[in-house]
Amino acid sequence: MAVLDRVKGAWNAFRSIPTQQTALTDLGMQTYSYSGTSPSRPHRRYSNERTIIASIYNRISIDVASVDIRHVKIDENNRYRNDMVSGFNDCLTLEPNLDQGPRAFRQDIVLTLFDKGVAAIVPVDTTVNPDSNEIVDILSLRVGVITAWYPDHVQISVYNEKLGRRQTITLPKKFVAIVENPLYSVVNEPNSTLQRLIRKLNLLDLVDEQSSSGKLDMIIQLPYVIKSEARKQQAEQRRTDIEEQLKGSKYGIAYTDGTEKITQLNRPVENNLLGQIEYLTKVLYDQLGITPDVLNGSAKEEAMVNYHNRTVEPIIDAILEAMQRAFMGPIGTKAGQRVKYFVNPFKLVPLGQIAELADKFSRNEILTGNEIREVIGFKPAGDPRADELRNSNLRVPSSEPPTNPDSTNQTDSAITNKPPTITPPKL
Repeated sequence: MAVLDRVKGAWNAFRSIPTQQTALTDLGMQTYSYSGTSPSRPHRRYSNERTIIASIYNRISIDVASVDIRHVKIDENNRYRNDMVSGFNDCLTLEPNLDQGPRAFRQDIVLTLFDKGVAAIVPVDTTVNPDSNEIVDILSLRVGVITAWYPDHVQISVYNEKLGRRQTITLPKKFVAIVENPLYSVVNEPNSTLQRLIRKLNLLDLVDEQSSSGKLDMIIQLPYVIKSEARKQQAEQRRTDIEEQLKGSKYGIAYTDGTEKITQLNRPVENNLLGQIEYLTKVLYDQLGITPDVLNGSAKEEAMVNYHNRTVEPIIDAILEAMQRAFMGPIGTKAGQRVKYFVNPFKLVPLGQIAELADKFSRNEILTGNEIREVIGFKPAGDPRADELRNSNLRVPSSEPPTNPDSTNQTDSAITNKPPTITPPKL
């Protein structure tokens, strides 16, 4: 589309919301006050933030965000041809919105996906075809939370960067990439393994708070029988006196009568709560395809490959399928436009194996020399042969004709070494 047509067909998701000319404080300026966190940053549920679940979410979201997603063009054999020159590809690779980069945007999707079960990728600024009212290109993206479902629409809470606060808007489902968590039954179901683990961890925190609340848990045995109302009042007065002594003493010391006996009760009480937490944690790791070595960074190659295949890849595929359905549509799909992800195959390879792999890739004419140099962090070589896809171990036949044919004949005679032909005389 031409520049003038793009301006005429520009559309903003928040345009339908009426705005008022008010003071700056009503436009969200106070949300940027002096806090170190941007108001556009998603906030997790309190029960997830105070447990070890937040570290699991963070680890998976970082690994998913490390995978590049691009808007590409494919050929007739469904093979990658080149990147598309579009605003949507700029959102995926350069700047999805004013507050986030591409990696932070992808991590935001995964964190919302795990915390809510469903994430909505909202095209905020787009260009629309005025004839068909279809989205032509996407200029900015935001991650929103679905608050209500309708037959053809969804109500989404999404951050409005113009006002500096979150707002609720209603959009058609076909214009929004709705991503459902592929691990929903393990993570988000009310009686799933993760939710049971969260409840157990909250109970353990409650027990720890009670045990460290500062209570003495003492029983005072008085030298008389407490049955009448007068004796009860006297015992209550005695308890109050001891409390006042402990509270007003510098070192927490109180005195009692020689006939009184004090029994301390704040001994640790054994229960199987910690054992249940350890069991549920192990089951959760198995269901998510995660091992403790993956979380602490000491996992071997086989464990990392299994983790990427069982955990990371299903989440990426769910994100790509939602984007393909909503943003490409049938027209873009038939035109060969795809949303694909690209993983660096050398990321998990030890340094000692890179030389052997580089030799195999170049010998089998899979990667050029400059492509291999880029992987190991070297700048491209200036030699034109470094950009050629060929086996450097084979001699390239020269296509230039010989300059001296006589020398060539002499060389051929020397090589063949044939004796001269002698004609016998005629009798």
